[in-house]
Amino acid sequence: MTDTTAATWLTQEAYDRLTAELEHLKGAHRDEITARIAAARDEGDLKENGGYHAAREEQAKNEARIRELEAKLRNVQIGTPKDDGVVEPGMVVTADVAGDEMVFLLGSREIAGSEDIEVFSPTSPLGAAINGRTVGDKVSYTAPNGREIPVAIKAAKPFAG
Repeated sequence: MTDTTAATWLTQEAYDRLTAELEHLKGAHRDEITARIAAARDEGDLKENGGYHAAREEQAKNEARIRELEAKLRNVQIGTPKDDGVVEPGMVVTADVAGDEMVFLLGSREIAGSEDIEVFSPTSPLGAAINGRTVGDKVSYTAPNGREIPVAIKAAKPFAG
C-alpha cells in the first residue's frame, strides 16, 4: 500500500498522459533540441548567436520538466480513493470556507488535466488542515495573511475525472 500523504494521487488517464509526456521529452523532443544546439553552434560566434541561446534555454526548461515529471511519477498512487467520506488526495471536497461554499479537488494539478475544477495541494494551508478529516468535521487554518479561516467539511467524493 502506498502512503497517500507522500504519494501523488493520479487517475489512470493522468498517469498515462504524464508518462507519455515524459517519454516525449526524454526522447524526440530532447533529440530535436540537441540538433538545434548543434546547428546553431556550427554557425560560429556563440556570443551573438540568438538561436544557440534560445535552444540552450529550451533545453534547460525541458530538463527541468523531465525532473519534475520523474519526481511526480516516482511515488504515485493510481486509481480512485475509497468513497468513505474521508478527505484525502483524489477527493472532490465541498466545504464551507469562511462562510463561502467551495468545491475543489484535493491533490495535484496534474490530476485535473483539462477539467475546470479548482485544485488545492494536500500541503497547502487549506489542504493540510482538512487532509484526513471526515465529512462534518470543523477545522481552521491560518491563511498567508495571518487570519484564521474556519472550514466545515460538507462532502468528500472520489474524483471521477
